[in-house]
Amino acid sequence: MEQVFAAINTFTKPIHAVYVKAFNANRYAAGIGFSSLITLALFFIMVILISLGDSGLKEDNSVILDDVFMTEREIDTFMTEVDKPDKPDEQPEDIAQPELDLAPLTGIDVSIAKPKANFNAGGSFFRDGEYIPLFKVVPIYPRRAQERGTMGYALVEFTITDTGSVENAVALEGYCANSDPNDPATEFRPCTMFNSASARAALKLKYKPKIVDGKAVPVDGVLHRFTYVLDEG
Repeated sequence: MEQVFAAINTFTKPIHAVYVKAFNANRYAAGIGFSSLITLALFFIMVILISLGDSGLKEDNSVILDDVFMTEREIDTFMTEVDKPDKPDEQPEDIAQPELDLAPLTGIDVSIAKPKANFNAGGSFFRDGEYIPLFKVVPIYPRRAQERGTMGYALVEFTITDTGSVENAVALEGYCANSDPNDPATEFRPCTMFNSASARAALKLKYKPKIVDGKAVPVDGVLHRFTYVLDEG
């Protein structure tokens, strides 16, 4: 770069001397000429700088790859041969049907006697009978009687409906004792301690209803005794 500037300085000195002489003679002509020279000088400087810049560029080290071509692959298809089914055996020729003698029989009665039913006879699908208890109900022992060690029984009267359920249960009488009420020697005294529990237990009873002329009928005034006994120990 120093050599360049030195060359420019050497080149511009004569031009400057000429410009001074021309300016003294005619300033307008000297201004036009000098501006033209400056423009020309700047042009040459730009050309020199561009040439120096191009020389400093790095070489392109990039590698150009060749075009890649995919080879066509053949796909093998495997076909398994399936054996054809054997031809079915030839069907046998039609067998001649035996000839049947369909002539009507004579002298034989083949008619079937129809059963006769007598719907006028009395009776029913349900046989008449009295009511039958289906299961037993254990009443709840009154707490007051249990704490006092009191035993006894209560007699309840109720109605068995035509469905076998119980309604209108009423305790008729109750008796208390200090010993087993099933013992014949036990002495009883009237009490109402077991009446409520016995009436509630009676409503849980279930009966097979009484059948009269094939129909279920209700039964009133059924009596049932509930006995209360404490376990020893």
